[in-house]
Amino acid sequence: MNSKLNIVVRVDLDHARAQVIAKGHITIHSVNALYVVVKRANSLREGLGVELDITHAYVDQDALEMLHSSSETHHLPARIDPQQAPCTISVLAPRNPARRTHAPALMAA
Repeated sequence: MNSKLNIVVRVDLDHARAQVIAKGHITIHSVNALYVVVKRANSLREGLGVELDITHAYVDQDALEMLHSSSETHHLPARIDPQQAPCTISVLAPRNPARRTHAPALMAA
């Protein structure tokens, strides 16, 4: 597995859409890089719909929950966007999300 995060952005201003495609390993730390890219894409045009495609990424469960929360609230975290500009973000989730990073240890029998 490649832990390096690879992000590609496609923007269609005529149809007010942007697609952010991420591959690699998305953790609760690297998710901030995605948020920054989404914020920049969102700032290109008012009312832009941003699709975050993480279907080919290995996503920790906590990071996935953070992304879904942003999708539901239509805002990015305040530390990323202090002005809390509206952000219509839809998340295309991976087929097999990673387990929680703080999973309990296995017990020996």
